[in-house]
Amino acid sequence: MAKRKLLKDQDRRKLVDIPVDEDNLIRHYSLSLADRLEIELRRRNHNRLGFAIQLCLMRYPGRVLGAEETPPRAMLKYVADQIGAAPDEFALYARREETRRDHMARLMVYLDTRSATLQDRRAALLAAIQAATMSDDGAAIASSTVAAFRERGALLPAIDTIERIGLAGRAIARRRAETTLIEDIPLDRLQSLDRLLEVDPSIGQTRFHWLRSAPEAPAASNLVGLTERIAFLRRLEIDPELQARVSSGRWDQMIREGNATPAWLANDFNASRRHALIVAQVIKLCQKLTDDAVTMFIKLMGKLFSQANNRKKQRQMDCRANTAKALRMFLDTITALQSANDYGRNALDVLDQKVGWDRLLRMKPELESMVDDNEAPPLTVAAEQYATVHKYIGAFLQAFTFRSAHRHDPLLAAIALLKRLYAEKRRTLPDRVPLTHLSQTDRRLIFEQGKPDRRLYEIATLAALRDRLRSADIWVDGSRSFRPIDEHLMPRSTFITMKEEDRLGLGVQGDGAQWLAEACQMLEFNLQRLAHRARSGKLEGVRLEAGTLIVTPTVGEVPVAAEELNAEISDMYPLVEVPDLLREVHEWTGFADHFTHVRTGDIPKNVSAMLAGVLADATNLGPKRMAGASKGISAHQIGWMRTFHARSETYRAAQACITDVHTQHPHSRLWGNGTTSSSDGQFFRTSDRAAKRGDINLHYGSEPGSKFYSHLSDQYGYFGILPISPTESEAAYVLDGLFDQDTVLDIQEHFTDTGGASDHIFGLFALIGKRFSPRLRNLKDRKFHTLEKSGAYPALSNHIGAPINTALILDHWDDLLHLAASITTRSVVPSTILKKLSASPKQSHLAKALRELGRIERSLFMIEWYSSPALRRRCQAGLNKGEAAHKLKRAVFFHERGEIRDRSFESQAFRASGLNLVVSAIVHWNTVYLDRAVTQLKRAGRDIPDTLLKHISPLSWEHINLTGIYTWDAEHQMPNGFRSLRLPARLRNAA
Repeated sequence: MAKRKLLKDQDRRKLVDIPVDEDNLIRHYSLSLADRLEIELRRRNHNRLGFAIQLCLMRYPGRVLGAEETPPRAMLKYVADQIGAAPDEFALYARREETRRDHMARLMVYLDTRSATLQDRRAALLAAIQAATMSDDGAAIASSTVAAFRERGALLPAIDTIERIGLAGRAIARRRAETTLIEDIPLDRLQSLDRLLEVDPSIGQTRFHWLRSAPEAPAASNLVGLTERIAFLRRLEIDPELQARVSSGRWDQMIREGNATPAWLANDFNASRRHALIVAQVIKLCQKLTDDAVTMFIKLMGKLFSQANNRKKQRQMDCRANTAKALRMFLDTITALQSANDYGRNALDVLDQKVGWDRLLRMKPELESMVDDNEAPPLTVAAEQYATVHKYIGAFLQAFTFRSAHRHDPLLAAIALLKRLYAEKRRTLPDRVPLTHLSQTDRRLIFEQGKPDRRLYEIATLAALRDRLRSADIWVDGSRSFRPIDEHLMPRSTFITMKEEDRLGLGVQGDGAQWLAEACQMLEFNLQRLAHRARSGKLEGVRLEAGTLIVTPTVGEVPVAAEELNAEISDMYPLVEVPDLLREVHEWTGFADHFTHVRTGDIPKNVSAMLAGVLADATNLGPKRMAGASKGISAHQIGWMRTFHARSETYRAAQACITDVHTQHPHSRLWGNGTTSSSDGQFFRTSDRAAKRGDINLHYGSEPGSKFYSHLSDQYGYFGILPISPTESEAAYVLDGLFDQDTVLDIQEHFTDTGGASDHIFGLFALIGKRFSPRLRNLKDRKFHTLEKSGAYPALSNHIGAPINTALILDHWDDLLHLAASITTRSVVPSTILKKLSASPKQSHLAKALRELGRIERSLFMIEWYSSPALRRRCQAGLNKGEAAHKLKRAVFFHERGEIRDRSFESQAFRASGLNLVVSAIVHWNTVYLDRAVTQLKRAGRDIPDTLLKHISPLSWEHINLTGIYTWDAEHQMPNGFRSLRLPARLRNAA
């Protein structure tokens, strides 16, 4: 049986290896005067050097010098220089083992330390248990274990011993958490949980699988199905408050293990572990299904009104012939009346003669119908589908308890009324109903017939509920996503402490008045300068026409020579099969090792199966067909790797691994320094079961689809991707990619197109201290917002909009800082809070304050955009990289006609992550061989300046075979670890 590990190889090295960088050498290995005096007591230089090395190692990392161990050259030189010895003299040290042991004994006295005792190991075990109680991360547990030895003044034992202590501590912490979670649950209830793992004949599957495979497509039957699952979970009588007994880190690990565990495997666990896993899953599923049900309700209500709008438009289209006929009759009527007036004849006689009175009267009902259809309020048209809404809304409302921050909220009273009507199966409303949650227009429609119309009242109330759920003005008991906004942010007490200690780390001062004064002063000066330059014609690429600033479009800057060089280098890339490419990139980077086992943390034992699973996601082939198209890999092997090793966090870690190595490659620096990035969405059609979950955005056609929203550095390194609805604003997701990633990239400026821009985004970028540079469409129609009236800048009067409400910013400055700090500390996902802030028709004070701050930042940005051709070119270049990378993604994601067919969000997220990872591997592989090709050309005498090379992108794929039979264990002879370039004859001769 393989030895179980706590640490990865790199984690082991971090704990006990000797640092070699200058900062750590200075920090840990600088000798004091007392140290040097003690060292001088030894005879001969090599003994003094060896003694000094042992002294340093006993201090940090706190271990003894191993037998036959030779420290790194950098450490030897640093220590030797301090005592006047030569580094090479260390080779003469400790030829006698007694010398090393004598020195070690003397140093223990000098440093007041000792070898680890049984009591020290027990203390270290307690520290490991404490750390494992909070987190399952092996490195964190081992670090706490090491810290315990150091605090007690004990030298570190062997790394294997530390690892065994950590493993024991983690095992104990796991058992304690399992026991704590289930200890108060009656035995009969625990036994009922076991039945969830048995096949239920009534549904032909286990209840565990039934609960976890809830449909996500918005439909009446699916929403009813979600409420049935929630009711089933509640009948299990598992108190959700049990979650509070377990630390968040330990709870998250339980959830991860439960997510990856099929029912047949859970049956093999011991009772305590199995019951704890099921309890955690029941609590998590109840929260998730609650979120899913509320989200589906929101989508169904949105779909109800969008379909109503479409029906109204279709009716107008259908009656075009009747409209033309009515207009012709109207024209004939006017002509007849004009003729009667001109010749002094009886108007009715002429009208009857020319048009026909009977004909006019016959047209009246058609005209009335046309007018009614054209003027029909959205609520009336939406209520036509009341029968569909009636199928699910009773079960939905009865399933949940809704809350509001407002006392005596009329919407809650209206919901209570609807619940009572459905419970009592009554069809009519009472004469008096709560109304103040509705608009005056809706109220008039509801009471148009004197008594309240049940259909109109119910639809209007549900529409109001939808809006307020989206904005977090109404929330739901038992939900994680639909909570008050304050519960999404970091605790207020934590924020106050961080602010008082000046640890917010934001891009603005804590004093809002000071920031506002500086920003407004800058805005006023820049506007005056822009107005002067506009009048004087000094804006490069910008002209003033009829009081409007017009920007000349930015043209491409790729030289013809660069295009020719790109074609030449593309022909030099080695031909490669995509499995071999992935294997090579793994050997260079080790990215597949980041797909760790969900429980043990072990790296994949079958790397080929892991890579096959990743490629199955990336190419849209799927694991079963990938196995059929592969040699030496079975569907079972791929499925095992995907089940226990592929998770969102492991995909993210693998992505960061490739991107970090790519960022550090010398050739990557020709494209940028890794401080700027861009993001953009790419549309993919959905079909089969996924089509029901997809949304239609007419910008992309009439078919449903999904978008993969991805983030790309200026060095072509991907670091984030997320599937989103094509109807959603991309702006909400711009910040997600910047914070939900683990790379070494330090992004300071971010580019998007118009879809990624909003005033809220401008405001948040300013608060967190990063620069936002979108390419805004219809820039001339966007306004500057100032403190002055528009007359203060006559040359720009067409561009001046509403003044900034500075009082609103100052009144809510702390709230803005609280929001920004919650994002930078990852307490909240940016898109979650942004969607809530922008959802409400009546925005909250926080949303309004953020918008006002964003208007200041957008105005400053627009001034710079008009003034700086360099900014326009930089933004264009950044976005061009992302758009070019889309073509490579489309080429990789080619199976199933490039259509998404996964119905669940999780499966689509895996597809997106796999696509990003494989494209990143291709980009890095191309970069390595691009650099080798350039080196080869330079050896042949070519002068290739960096200014030309920066235009050669690593996005080619013609040399990569993406199709056919995938062979995963092929052996290739590669001299020096690289494939041979395809050299033209002249270069082969030169070589």
